[in-house]
Amino acid sequence: MMLIQILQEIASTSSGVDSQLSHRILSTAAYEQGSMIGSLLDSQLIEEDLFLKQVSKRFGYEWMDLLPTQIPNLIRDLIPPRIALRFHFVPIQQLDGEIVVATYDPFQMNGVQAVTASLDRPIRWVLSSRRSVVQTLKSCYGVGADTFEELLEGREGSENDQESQEEVNVVDSEDAEASVIRFVNQIIREALNQKATDIHVEPLEQDLRIRYRIDGVLHEEPVPQRIKLLQSSVISRLKIMAHLDIAEKRLPQDGRITLEFGGEPIDVRVATIPTVSGESVSLRLLGQERFDLQRLNLPPDAEENIRGLLKMSNGIVLLTGPTGCGKSTTLYTFLSLLNVKERRIITIEDPVENKLEGVMQIAIKPEINLNFATALRSILRSDPNVIMVGEMRDLETAEIAIRAALTGHLVFSTLHTNDAVGGITRLIDMGIEPFLVSSSVRAFIAQRLVRKLCSHCKTPIQMEESLLKEIGFPLKYQQQIWKGVGCVKCRETGYQGRMAIMEICMLSPQMQQAITSQKNSNELRQVALENGMVGLREDGWRRVSEGLTTVDEVLRVTTTHLEVLDE
Repeated sequence: MMLIQILQEIASTSSGVDSQLSHRILSTAAYEQGSMIGSLLDSQLIEEDLFLKQVSKRFGYEWMDLLPTQIPNLIRDLIPPRIALRFHFVPIQQLDGEIVVATYDPFQMNGVQAVTASLDRPIRWVLSSRRSVVQTLKSCYGVGADTFEELLEGREGSENDQESQEEVNVVDSEDAEASVIRFVNQIIREALNQKATDIHVEPLEQDLRIRYRIDGVLHEEPVPQRIKLLQSSVISRLKIMAHLDIAEKRLPQDGRITLEFGGEPIDVRVATIPTVSGESVSLRLLGQERFDLQRLNLPPDAEENIRGLLKMSNGIVLLTGPTGCGKSTTLYTFLSLLNVKERRIITIEDPVENKLEGVMQIAIKPEINLNFATALRSILRSDPNVIMVGEMRDLETAEIAIRAALTGHLVFSTLHTNDAVGGITRLIDMGIEPFLVSSSVRAFIAQRLVRKLCSHCKTPIQMEESLLKEIGFPLKYQQQIWKGVGCVKCRETGYQGRMAIMEICMLSPQMQQAITSQKNSNELRQVALENGMVGLREDGWRRVSEGLTTVDEVLRVTTTHLEVLDE
């Protein structure tokens, strides 16, 4: 009770928390034999760091800021991962014959006894913020390390590594199977918590690598040591979840998983490929996204052009760009704005990434000859107002789409080209007559995704004028350049979320004339710029000047050869 009273007093004085409420929280945690400090922090009634620093001062604990890279592996391995992760204890260093252990709650008696028994040597306890303790634990031990330890129980000390690996890969008991399920769930849950769009489980010769794609950039996730022993079990579990053939390991397979996270449905596309080190599994995480123009965060002139295109009753709007640049999301946004009861919308996709209420969506199946061209030819007899074709891959599909546009349909599709004007030459190279391109297409839209600056840690910077001139950055925006320092909110990256930059080439009468005259790509681009087109990089510079992204990000997505900027 004395401890409860002291913690209650600290909590009440640290941020004006109601004393009766804090006493009730602490008493409940003590009664349930839980973490009293953890319960108080979970209540979000106090400022965590201020409260913990007062605890350290009152009870005589040293305060320390943790950095994961400072912890040697030999020190880390002194405490079993299950104990460290359960009680949030981090061994930091060995000093004067003592082991320094950091935590944010040194009053968990069961945990203290377990650590004392496992170390069998003097312990010096230090306090740190809960945030840094949790991050350090994850970085040092890896995602799912506690479950991994359960799976390896009873297999320690095996004289034959190959024999040990074969034993681990055979899930022959309910407990082992439950642990594998929990371990895989932890990998997926951590990816969703970090707002990852993809998970890649990649077998290497001596390791199993797990990487998350967050805001378009791959990040390697820390994993438990010897995770290679669980390679077959983890991959088999993922294949079972996706309803794939676990016995087939020589051919690529595709499947889907439906999950629920935070009350929201998550659709997961699963793809396996055979490699020399085993099967690699990729998971694309697709949530129920909100599709509207506000989410695209377009400049006023671009939004005006887009709204004008959506008001048209016929024609083709083509989005161009590489894989992963957000073309599908933009198309879904357009369809959502057009999705009213007076319009019949039909899509042909490979595969259907998001389901839109009221829209007839077709997933192509090449194995039964249901491709873009055959599906498009059929749906023209179904009286659609708006058609979306996932991609114009061949001449036949392009010809049918143009015929549909010329007969009163509004058609949306994509092309893989580097810029908007490149879409014109791509169609002509496919075999489409220039006069058909100029008369059927309303606009070409090139798009890229740049990472947005973290609003919590961005700060203005100065860049050399000579460098800005070299990359074509407008000097009038020289005083409006920002960068992300890195903080907890953005995983120390300086970025949080992504946004689109666009290059919209409207087919004005001048552009139509230039296309019909078969001008080359450079001449077409010059005509487009003269008619008001804003280039991708120029649109990016506007976003830099608005404090939304960085010069580095714009260069990263708009240049073929990345340029390294000296800051």
